[in-house]
Amino acid sequence: MSTCMIFLLWLVSTPLAIHADSLPVGYLLNCGADEEAVEGPLKYVPDDHFISTGNKTTLNRTDILPRLRTLRFFPNAKARKFCYSFSVVKEGKYLVKTIFFYGGFDGGKEPPVFDQIIDGAKWGIVNTTEDYANGGSSFYEAIVVARNKILSVCLARNQHTAAGTSPFISSVEVYLIDDSVYNSTNFNENLLVTVARSRFGTDGEVVSFPDDDFNRYWEPFKDDNPFVLSQSNVTTSTFWNIPPPEAFKSALTTSRGKNLTVKWPPFSLPSGRYYIALYFQDNRTPSPYSWRVFDIYVNGEKFFQNINVTESGQSVVGTEWPLSGQTEISLVPVNNKTVGPLINAGELLLMLPSGGKTITRDVVAIEQFRTELTNEPEDWTGDPCLPRENSWTGVSCSDTVPVRILSLNLTGFGLSGSLPQSISKLTALKDLLLGDNKLSGNIPDLSSLKSLETLHLENNQFEGSVPSSMGELPNLREVYLQNNKLNGSIPDSLKNKRGVNVKLEMLADRDDAVVD
Repeated sequence: MSTCMIFLLWLVSTPLAIHADSLPVGYLLNCGADEEAVEGPLKYVPDDHFISTGNKTTLNRTDILPRLRTLRFFPNAKARKFCYSFSVVKEGKYLVKTIFFYGGFDGGKEPPVFDQIIDGAKWGIVNTTEDYANGGSSFYEAIVVARNKILSVCLARNQHTAAGTSPFISSVEVYLIDDSVYNSTNFNENLLVTVARSRFGTDGEVVSFPDDDFNRYWEPFKDDNPFVLSQSNVTTSTFWNIPPPEAFKSALTTSRGKNLTVKWPPFSLPSGRYYIALYFQDNRTPSPYSWRVFDIYVNGEKFFQNINVTESGQSVVGTEWPLSGQTEISLVPVNNKTVGPLINAGELLLMLPSGGKTITRDVVAIEQFRTELTNEPEDWTGDPCLPRENSWTGVSCSDTVPVRILSLNLTGFGLSGSLPQSISKLTALKDLLLGDNKLSGNIPDLSSLKSLETLHLENNQFEGSVPSSMGELPNLREVYLQNNKLNGSIPDSLKNKRGVNVKLEMLADRDDAVVD
């Protein structure tokens, strides 16, 4: 599940004078564009250096944000995913935001529906239909810890993607965030997907950068409860999640001795485990009496007891809370205090399994092979094995942890390039099927592929001799090397190996051999 919220098509803002070192650390992409797009202090750059696939188009609209006027779309229906790649700090914590505005770029009436993926984890479904019908764009946001030095953000077709339609994207933002932010989450096993982030007691504008260091969107939320404005400022840099001071400017409240009940977020939640962060500040002018004490309940379950809220502000966090349907937050005053409870802001994020990853040495090996090819499959980016339904074309992997590459089948793909020595580092490989291509160069030493059973390199342009170590592979049962430019003779180690079907035609003697 991923969340979909309306993002304003046009933001009226005054350009801000902000020092360069105050800007968020990360990447801001203007997808499908040839030029930068500037919004206040933020600069969005073209996405060409972060992705090597897809088509670009421009919408004939002047009434929308500059970075929504272009997009990148992906028409190849055979590719399993399309990935942006970002150089990141391994084990760094990142906020990833994707933004979509359909604009009828393909001549259709409704936006296509598709999946999005972070590394090996299915992030959720992108469905912007309702937002687009209401004249808006949509954004999705996730918090993830990078497991490698490359972070991939991908789109992929699913069963809801109509024939003839294409996944698309307008903008991508990737921010490095502080270690303290959402730090009670086990990011080794989970990622967080933003469901709602609101500042209460206001119907004003969405608060984002520069008020929020990481350009998170804090949307206004009002209900039938009374609201109050704050009479003092809050130093939010000391809070774990570093909310913006603007989130404390207003609050929902109630009268002395009464419970405050807030139904938030204002929509039904799918069943799942959630991260909840709630923010409070006594709104009165600072004095020895500027404090409130109350208990917090979520759907009738005690969330926190005897919270003492002062003008300095306070936050309470809960992880792995099971929620489903409409959520109700209740604040119950303690001992009939002279003022009622209040609440300023809240964040709600869904916890999803992080999805695991392909073992690093296999990733490195197949990436090196990819760099030797001039026309690799379009979906050879991101994690090679995960998610399993979105593994690279021709790549099959183990179902168990650690996730290993077991088979590589690119027969007849028209590949050109060479087969690097690094292929021998795929030590769990059982099948290497690269026949009917235009691969050239020498066949590398494959002696470390102890699990290899089938080797098909026929109908290519390989040169040189057949490595003698090939006959030492204990599980090898089939070797097809015919129709190449190999010379010499079949190595004795292979010729004398029993139970192996060998097809090999040498330039020198045109041998055909079946060894049983």
